Amino acid sequence: MTIDRLGPVDPVAKYNKTNKSARVSRRTPVDSVAVSEEARKQAALQQISDAVRSTPDVRMDRVEAVRARLQDPNYINDAVLDSVAGSIMDVFGI
Repeated sequence: MTIDRLGPVDPVAKYNKTNKSARVSRRTPVDSVAVSEEARKQAALQQISDAVRSTPDVRMDRVEAVRARLQDPNYINDAVLDSVAGSIMDVFGI
């Protein structure tokens, strides 16, 4: 008579075995952001408006150039006065 081996000698041994856990992926998922074309246009418009707001309203280099011309007595003549008077009248619609 022969007895075939059916399992381990220690019947509790099969319950003590642990299953190997699956490897956890160490790569972190990559985040992404999609920006619409309208949002890009709005950002560009915002940058332009910020640039316009930051520039001074008066160009001091031009003001200084005109002041220097007005100090010259030869600059003011009848042609310049007629031109300035004509421009002022055009502004007021006269």
